[in-house]
Amino acid sequence: MANVFAFVESRAGEVRKVGLEAVTAARQLADKLGAGEVHALILGPPGIAEKARQLGQYGADLVIAVEHAALTNYSPEVATATAAERIKSGGYRAAIFSTTAQGRDLAPRVAARLGVSVVTDVLSFDVEGDLLVVRHPMNIGKVIATLEISGSPAVIAMRPNVISPAQNPKAGRVETAQPAIDPESARVKVTETRQGGGGKLDLAEAPVIVAGGRGLKAKENFKLVEDLASAFGNAAVGATRAVTDDGWRPHSDQIGQTGRLVSPELYVAVGISGAVQHLAGMRTSKTIVAINKDKDAPIFKVADYGIVGDVFEVVPALTEAVREARKHH
Repeated sequence: MANVFAFVESRAGEVRKVGLEAVTAARQLADKLGAGEVHALILGPPGIAEKARQLGQYGADLVIAVEHAALTNYSPEVATATAAERIKSGGYRAAIFSTTAQGRDLAPRVAARLGVSVVTDVLSFDVEGDLLVVRHPMNIGKVIATLEISGSPAVIAMRPNVISPAQNPKAGRVETAQPAIDPESARVKVTETRQGGGGKLDLAEAPVIVAGGRGLKAKENFKLVEDLASAFGNAAVGATRAVTDDGWRPHSDQIGQTGRLVSPELYVAVGISGAVQHLAGMRTSKTIVAINKDKDAPIFKVADYGIVGDVFEVVPALTEAVREARKHH
């Protein structure tokens, strides 16, 4: 029996969906290891402990809540010191983080503090004997590598959306704890967090993503993508690097090797040719639909469904069809 640690991200005093995914992953891993406990750590402003009670519904046996007014925004030093101290004292077999902007910063810091290796962007995991085996994309997503982690604790960060939050009620007892260092004395302070997209769905957490590329020909034509996303009702808008470099969309919308890594239930690629750099960021999507007038576009090689046609004709028709379908559900 071995316990598993999960770091739960919060934003503006609320538990993030990736936090629920981390707890779900930790629960699955603890069960594979032999019914160990899941201990979830969350840092945030006063009141976060009450919000974190829900983590018990997703498999957390123990929730450790660290509350402080200076933790409304992510504090790299405080989070690193607090997580590392807890992991070290708890003797966990593994520690689960999320491959988000925050997780990419935090997980390597914690691993370095513990003197162990870290694997980010993990797609799945299993247990083989004493080894934790994880799958991780390499070479711009062309290869999925299988890595064996023999050390303890194994520090891994899951790609968002590859594991769906699942109800698995446990004790969920909540303990409050003090941060390992005084947040007021931290050398680095995050004074403000600006969220792009006007409060719309985060790309990493959206179940549906509609992304546009150069095939849209002009900035104003991105309204086609926005209208389709709006028709779904639960979709975020993404873009290729070429589009963001041209200023059609903010860089926070970029999906790909140098942008966001996403794994939605449905990915609709509008006017995207499918350069390997873009595929690296979205090829793990559950279902991929590609719309392109070039039947030889590389995007069709990874698409589950392909529509060869003019985006200016196909997308409005698809948008209307989605709206009609939603009326009857």
